[in-house]
Amino acid sequence: MSGDRQTASRALVVHAEDAPSFWQPVPANGFVQCLMDDSIAGSVARFAMGRQTVAPGCFVRQHTHDRHEEVIHVVSGYGAALLDGVEHPIRAGSTVFIGLDRKHGFICKSEEPLTFAWLLMPGGLQDFFAAIGRPRFPGQPAPQPFARPADAGAIEKQTVFGWSDPAFGPGKGDNQ
Repeated sequence: MSGDRQTASRALVVHAEDAPSFWQPVPANGFVQCLMDDSIAGSVARFAMGRQTVAPGCFVRQHTHDRHEEVIHVVSGYGAALLDGVEHPIRAGSTVFIGLDRKHGFICKSEEPLTFAWLLMPGGLQDFFAAIGRPRFPGQPAPQPFARPADAGAIEKQTVFGWSDPAFGPGKGDNQ
């Protein structure tokens, strides 16, 4: 290993309550914790990792990441992963891999929130969540459901999205 890489290499612990967190707009109506990314870790590989909680009866609309691969691991609750238009049941312990440019979305079908860890390679998802969400602090009650920003489509294009379901855009009822 080169001296530069060895010097840059480190180990790090980040606690959930210390990570940036953002309330998310409808239709997810939950929150995201952006736990770790390459800028925090100082890693050679680019990545972003976090946890998202989707409220009961709510969903993450279908979308793609044209330059990113994603891994989802369900921590609690149950629901469905929509993968290329096909619904697959997911529950605590389920893990989903999503390759480049594959349509996907998630639906919470339980009475409790659906919570999953996500890993995006390379990173950038944390920038999207920060741009469309509202800062969240430990112990803070959930806000009333709120709409995505009017420029959410532009934010998607500037961050990590290839395609997103236009049926749920600003002014069209439910929108994430």
